[in-house]
Amino acid sequence: MKEIPKWGTYLRGIWRDAFAGHLSAEEQKEIYLDSFLWHLCSYQQVSCLEKDEAIRAFHEQLKKKCTIFYQLTNEAFLIQNAAELTMKELPYEELSWDYGDLYVMDWESKWTFMITHEHDELGPYFMSKLPGGRKTNIIGNTHFATQGRHD
Repeated sequence: MKEIPKWGTYLRGIWRDAFAGHLSAEEQKEIYLDSFLWHLCSYQQVSCLEKDEAIRAFHEQLKKKCTIFYQLTNEAFLIQNAAELTMKELPYEELSWDYGDLYVMDWESKWTFMITHEHDELGPYFMSKLPGGRKTNIIGNTHFATQGRHD
């Protein structure tokens, strides 16, 4: 895991374009996406996996190169070989305001895994994209969609 200081703002922008780009600026404002990117899931704007299904999807995901970043700080990390990366190894601090909302994103923005500070009620979330930019979640040949909630 290599620290990439000050990349947080850049990576949040890449994430937003990749996963929330289908929403207008007004729609993004309505779900408070500026506050927390994971609102995309809790406001049911995409199909996503939640809780244990999300964790399972993250663990089963073919992981190559990925980034880890936070909502409220510009600290970020690059993982060159993430094949064995598990949730337990993520630099997440449950009771921390700065490190309590964590995003893992595939280097090519094909999938993302999110852990929220609302972990008892909301999240974690996992979502992936199909070719052509359509958002969905696929594990094997099964498509999943779950109900999200607002915080």
